[in-house]
Amino acid sequence: MTTPPPVPLLGGTPFGRNPWLNGRPLTVTPERHLYCFPHSGGLPGEYVRWDQYLSGTQVYGVCPPGRGSRAAEPALTDLHGLVHGLLAETEFLAPYDLFGHSLGALVAYEVTRELAARGRPLPERLVVSAFPAPHLPRRGARLSALPDEDLVAVLKERYGGIPPQIAADPDLLALLLPAFRADFALLENHRYRESGPLPVPLVVLGGEADSVTPEQLDAWDRHSTAPVRRHTFAGGHFYFRDDMAPLAAVLAP
Repeated sequence: MTTPPPVPLLGGTPFGRNPWLNGRPLTVTPERHLYCFPHSGGLPGEYVRWDQYLSGTQVYGVCPPGRGSRAAEPALTDLHGLVHGLLAETEFLAPYDLFGHSLGALVAYEVTRELAARGRPLPERLVVSAFPAPHLPRRGARLSALPDEDLVAVLKERYGGIPPQIAADPDLLALLLPAFRADFALLENHRYRESGPLPVPLVVLGGEADSVTPEQLDAWDRHSTAPVRRHTFAGGHFYFRDDMAPLAAVLAP
């Protein structure tokens, strides 16, 4: 008896097989695949919707435990554990790119490093957005232990990271704050380990009004032996929420 081909890994859909991936199946065979790693506290659905701007691209939002459809699972606060958990259950479908925004940029970078270490197929591009180069020292107070009110204030001040409709709903906000805490703890617990540059083309993105400086973005150059391109967009930390078209032009093949 012939074994049927596996169903595409589209978590969060009727075809879902992989809890790490959310996506909407295309009506045509994808020309490529884009795997998006969300920002701190982010939900994969925000990135899945990018498929409307990227014709022929199957877009996946990566969904770690503790958020979205996996809200009942314990959140991970160790990046090593997150990367290994993802790769234990996920084969990225070629041709593919990895995209990470803010904390997601660090996660996408560490996933790529682990893929290289295991000799697995690498992405055609690693796209990192609004995050300093990983070898740079990180300073600042630990946010993961802040009281709820203080944590919300920091999120609004630094990132504008909570949409108004969510910030105005205390019950919904209470559901999302644990994911923010876990992600901040994940970043606070992470220690960079030198392993040499990656043989992967690197695309570095940032917002003109973001707190991440041009120098911090330029420092990504040391992490690839392949070409490195940098693009700066009008706007702040979430520059793409105001106008997706410029980012879509960069993400297009």
